[in-house]
Amino acid sequence: MHLPSQRFLVVSASMGAGHDAVAGELARRLERAGHRADRVDVLELLPAGIGPGLRVFYRAAVRRAPAVYAGIYRAFFQSGPDPGPDHDHGGGPRPGTAPLAALAEDRLLALAGRLRPDAVVPVFHLAAQLTGRLRARGALTVPSAVVVTDFAVHRQWLHPGNDLHLCVTEEAAERVRRALGRPAVATGPLVAGRFLGPAPGAAGWRRRFELHAPGRPPVVLSAGAWGAGTRLADTARLLSAAGYLPVALCGRDERLRHRLSRWPQVVALGWEPDLPGLLGATRALVDNAAGQTALEALATGVPVVGYRPIPGHGREGVRRMAALGLTDHATDSWELLRLLDALTAASALRERRIAAGRRLFATDPADVAARLADIVSVSESH
Repeated sequence: MHLPSQRFLVVSASMGAGHDAVAGELARRLERAGHRADRVDVLELLPAGIGPGLRVFYRAAVRRAPAVYAGIYRAFFQSGPDPGPDHDHGGGPRPGTAPLAALAEDRLLALAGRLRPDAVVPVFHLAAQLTGRLRARGALTVPSAVVVTDFAVHRQWLHPGNDLHLCVTEEAAERVRRALGRPAVATGPLVAGRFLGPAPGAAGWRRRFELHAPGRPPVVLSAGAWGAGTRLADTARLLSAAGYLPVALCGRDERLRHRLSRWPQVVALGWEPDLPGLLGATRALVDNAAGQTALEALATGVPVVGYRPIPGHGREGVRRMAALGLTDHATDSWELLRLLDALTAASALRERRIAAGRRLFATDPADVAARLADIVSVSESH
């Protein structure tokens, strides 16, 4: 049965680039299905100065003070005792993000009143707390469906006010169902379709890598949009000494790119628009956050090794993906080289990891749009 066109408000966050990438792909899928999708940054819903300040603090903590961020993650994100009636779900006496989410309520409600969406779709945990609070007390009158982007579902994703959670794996969906007693389904990761097919730019990248370092297998080092790698230069030197060509993705950190560019044995890149082609020309990805770049590599058929992950959600995600058999986690330099030796050559391990990664994307890409359309239809029938 053909469902009528619906309007969705997708609430993202400009914390790095991953959540915005997911929001963009979600909007494209909804629009391909005949719906309308508006987008807003949850940081822009906070009072003036708070959103940018939060982003600056988070970026500085992850890049310059990882121990501080690890402490914040333990206090605010890791699971604690069951909550009381006046706490965010999953928090109990632990601190939560309720005060921060409360500051964005008026602007979200005003925006929803102006756009009149049929559903609101958070793709960031603060946005999920925001919509959950509003739904729980009836202030937001349309359904809210949370797109959970993490493999390790921390408690800030969990609020019982939200109507539905869409998760990257069935394990994550089961974690949500156990914690909240609310509907949760596995729809797989949201990755742009250009990562799922042949990459036209791969041949050009292969030629470039071969000219730069003949015979050396290219291995990508990912530092995210902010260049937040842990000892990235040391890892590049290690790989080069072992006979690989390190290809460092420095994101928007131009200082890091210029520093690594001084070494002829490293290809240092900034923000790269042809990531499908680049990944398609490489043999493995060394990842530090279990984020969108790792998923894009898996979609492309490139094995992923987690190494020196950033604290908090990065470390938890890297461990979870490895436990699921999707990737590997190297705990030291010797293990990293051992894994890369197996994964970059023709091997049973390489084939297993590529097959496991591709199974993540076996779901019909239109399924997310269908799930969201369905929850609107169910809500309207009540």
